[in-house]
Amino acid sequence: MKDLFGKAILDYQTNNHPEDLITETSISEEDEMSVAYLFRSYDEMPKLEQKALQLAKGKTLDVGCGAGSHSLTLQNDRNLDVTSIDISENAIQACKLRGLKNARVQDLMTLENEKFDTILLLMNGTGIFGKLKETPNFLQKLKTLLNPKGQILIDSSDIIYMFDEDEDGGKWIPSDNEYYGETIFNISYKGEKELPLEWLFLDYNTLQNVAFANGLQCELILEGEHYDYLAKLSI
Repeated sequence: MKDLFGKAILDYQTNNHPEDLITETSISEEDEMSVAYLFRSYDEMPKLEQKALQLAKGKTLDVGCGAGSHSLTLQNDRNLDVTSIDISENAIQACKLRGLKNARVQDLMTLENEKFDTILLLMNGTGIFGKLKETPNFLQKLKTLLNPKGQILIDSSDIIYMFDEDEDGGKWIPSDNEYYGETIFNISYKGEKELPLEWLFLDYNTLQNVAFANGLQCELILEGEHYDYLAKLSI
């Protein structure tokens, strides 16, 4: 991993001639993404993210914290004890520069011997699962990190709307996809290309089924305006 996403975040934080990120997925065309969006304030966040931050309580883990905007809101406005983790060294450096007290480079799957009351996975939190078949492994890991009565707040989108309809009104989905929400995410920054990343969008019913099968309760908290949703998982 070249850590281009993190480099863009750190460039923006340090005013080092930041540029837009170029993103592209296996089901969408090339698009420009302003890095400034990752530095948004609470008032600028979508309602799903605001709701998740309102529901956060106790000792909180922010998984894939990126530029740290969610964590900063919880730390500074809610006075919560927040641990912010990301696999990007550059992003974590930016988080520390922004004033996050407990931000560290950490892979969720190697996190041990800690328990949390709230675990946040936002901005398509299911993305890091990569593939549907990996989802149970991630949910089982998240379970081990929950305190009794703890909660996992996670968002995603049902991207079925992005596929063409066939003559019968059904959806035409390429046969090489085990599940239609499995995508390949490509990022370019300042002329460099990142290694392709497997990125999972998970519809709510499928998340609920996998959660139940792995001993977790699943509750739909809020639906967004564009096929997105926020869910709460608990033991």
